[in-house]
Amino acid sequence: MGGKYPTLKPEIIIKILSNFGFEKISQKGSHAKYHSKDMNRTYIIPMHDEIATGTFKSILEQAGITLEEFLKFLRKN
Repeated sequence: MGGKYPTLKPEIIIKILSNFGFEKISQKGSHAKYHSKDMNRTYIIPMHDEIATGTFKSILEQAGITLEEFLKFLRKN
């Protein structure tokens, strides 16, 4: 994992963010929408082979989750 934000597969990001209560609510083409009722946050994730670092950063911002919080769960898996 190079740089501050890793390049990851969407399945890994989805799995980890599900720990924060996010569930899939819809999908249009290759973009899936996830929402957390507890946090009242929504994020969109492109279902590509890998998520670019800038896109990953944006997903975390939309979800209201810090990189440190995310990486804590990533290390456990």
